[in-house]
Amino acid sequence: MIVIDSSAFSKLLMKEEGWEKVIPYLNPDLKPHAIDILTIETANTVWKYMRKCRAITKEQALELYRYMMKLVEEEVIILESSQKYLEAALEISINHDIPIYDSLFLAQARSIGAKIVTSDKKQKAVAKEIRLETIYL
Repeated sequence: MIVIDSSAFSKLLMKEEGWEKVIPYLNPDLKPHAIDILTIETANTVWKYMRKCRAITKEQALELYRYMMKLVEEEVIILESSQKYLEAALEISINHDIPIYDSLFLAQARSIGAKIVTSDKKQKAVAKEIRLETIYL
């Protein structure tokens, strides 16, 4: 089992450098999981690419959103409620000085005994500190 965080998922969706490396982790045999805020954070990334970076059009942004939701609806990636992991995530945030939305993915991975897939250096460092196996892309 694996947990894919928003940084890795956004890398895939936005086709950032190295995005191809995320694809194997969507293999159903790995049972990819994430926290429900994945869609919110990724939609925000899509918005930033359109509005702030002006790298994509409104139509492209909406198409990326629809593609993301299709992956979720078809359970290519299994989303769980962030509420389930909130207390454990808050402890991680307090102890390691990272935002709660990052620590939610770590709490989920620890709880379900999964590796975490991330493109976030700080996330990788904290995962190592709490003894989570990390795949850094």
